[in-house]
Amino acid sequence: MKSACLFLLLGTACWALPFRQTGFLDFMMEDEAGSGLPEVPVDPDVSVLPVPEGPQCPFRCQCHLRVVQCSDLGLTTVPDKIPSDTTLLDLQNNKITEIRENDFKNLKGLHALILVNNKITTIHPKAFMPLGKLQRLYLSKNLLKDMPINMPKSLQELRIHENEIVKIKKSAFEGLANVIVMELGSNPLKSSGIDAGVFGDLKRVSYIRISDTNITEIPKGLPASLSELHLDGNKITKVHADSLKGLKNLLKLGLSHNEISVVENRTMAMVPHLRELHLDNNALTSVPSGLPDHKYIQVIYLHSNKIAAVGTEDFCPPGFNTKKAMYSGISLFSNPVPYWEVQPITFRCVFDRSAIQLGNYRKK
Repeated sequence: MKSACLFLLLGTACWALPFRQTGFLDFMMEDEAGSGLPEVPVDPDVSVLPVPEGPQCPFRCQCHLRVVQCSDLGLTTVPDKIPSDTTLLDLQNNKITEIRENDFKNLKGLHALILVNNKITTIHPKAFMPLGKLQRLYLSKNLLKDMPINMPKSLQELRIHENEIVKIKKSAFEGLANVIVMELGSNPLKSSGIDAGVFGDLKRVSYIRISDTNITEIPKGLPASLSELHLDGNKITKVHADSLKGLKNLLKLGLSHNEISVVENRTMAMVPHLRELHLDNNALTSVPSGLPDHKYIQVIYLHSNKIAAVGTEDFCPPGFNTKKAMYSGISLFSNPVPYWEVQPITFRCVFDRSAIQLGNYRKK
């Protein structure tokens, strides 16, 4: 009986068709012609669930890990359908002319907004109000004539240089107590265009740059929290001691490329922790007073002025005072001072002689 069953199985195997490899296109043919398998009946009462949509990304933009990059696309408006969980939105180098009220209405978790190098002339008063977590706002290189209003109180960094702003009203920075960095340079500002008390709410700001404008004096009421102040490339003619009053935390002061001919006595005493002072490319005729008594200053740039003489106590205290920090950089080149007449003892509190730059004075 077992032999008969075995014979029957072997006969069936011999009659089977030979094996043939199925290609990719053959599966497509089978899909069209039918697979030959019995069809599973579909219950008409059972609804088919829709396929969930994936995260959307604006057309031609790139989206990755909550970063949406839409730069260099020739956009004229802020695109629609920006994912609501976006934390960084890059719209720089486009042709956007206006920021509308609802452009950012769904971006409540946005941390950084980059709008540099567009053609923005108008920002709706309510445009930034939904951005309750915004920390960095970059609006540089646009055509703005006024400071935007209703900026988020969470803001920590504001860069709005190279626009056409001529006036900064007292309320411009109202409520912005968390700002740390502020860049306002390369605007056609005048001293009269900066309202008194405009910096009053900036309790934490440590860095302010107002370079390459038309201001003729150091702005009044600067925040006591400042550690760096850059006022290069303006039209300042005199440094008043009172203009730096209260800046006890200032470490670096940039006043290069102005028209300064006078630095008042007591000026250095107003900034007792200053480490670095840039006064090059001005109209000074002497080394500013107060340097020998200053304990911490280490770098001072005085090149390209009109200094005709350097005394032995212009930089260092009498004798050798160990309380005075050693200088690591003093530049005096491009001044009409006869460098061969400068006494070596003048630089007795300089760390290394390579830190002194004298050079020849050449009339142009």
